Amino acid sequence: MTDAAVHPSVPETTDEVVLYAKGLKKKYGHVTAIADADFQLCANEVLAVIGDNGAGKSSLIKAITGALAPDEGTVFLKGQRVHFKNPLDARLAGIETVYQELAVCPELDIAANMFLGRERRRPGWRGGLLRGLDKAAMRKEAADHMEELGIRVQSITQRVETLSGGQRQAVAVARAAAWATNVVIMDEPTAALGVRETGQVLDLILRVKARGLPVVLISHSMPEVFQVADRIHIHRLGRREAVVDPAMASMRDVVAVMTGALAGSELPSALKAGPGS
Repeated sequence: MTDAAVHPSVPETTDEVVLYAKGLKKKYGHVTAIADADFQLCANEVLAVIGDNGAGKSSLIKAITGALAPDEGTVFLKGQRVHFKNPLDARLAGIETVYQELAVCPELDIAANMFLGRERRRPGWRGGLLRGLDKAAMRKEAADHMEELGIRVQSITQRVETLSGGQRQAVAVARAAAWATNVVIMDEPTAALGVRETGQVLDLILRVKARGLPVVLISHSMPEVFQVADRIHIHRLGRREAVVDPAMASMRDVVAVMTGALAGSELPSALKAGPGS
């Protein structure tokens, strides 16, 4: 019997639905961070998650990826129920997250950052007894990943501290794309970047999608969301208020729902996009 048969709320179309959450709840005393929230990420899409400060979108993503434990609710990855105790569990399941505060080591080179925590050992006794690193293999593989995503750097042996903000973000995204097998989540990836660097990161998001990895984009920038998103998940007061089609909805529509000026249920059906809309 499938998970979908046991839990009727789980869609049968698991080839289309990659990551699915139902009824997530989280309280801190009298404060509700997640209020019966639902979430659905489909294959081959960029799903933007937006909401005002305090809407609970970061708590939602943390609950899905194991950074916090929800009080209630279920999460499914490709139709299988999962319970991530921590972010490492999510990484082992093929979900990689690029955080706003980049987890890069400035003093290390690009290749070392790409393989941070996943270093390659040299073959034989040099890698076993001496625990030597296979730097040549890591540099070649890192260069291949960067080239595949169209990221240009002067040298794969450059220290990250010598890179621009956009290039550092690109290294973090490339690392996530290199190791993710199911989902890439990006939390405000263009924060504090200039216009040119922001454009490069948005192009990079689309290239990650083109490689077959669905992307969750958490962002406050409406123009960026409308530029790259296939669907927009609007989060309000700890729950999913609506999911809209950016090709049909306007920024005014989205902001109205996000701020509470318009209920998600009041949106015209032509603006909505799939479950939760």
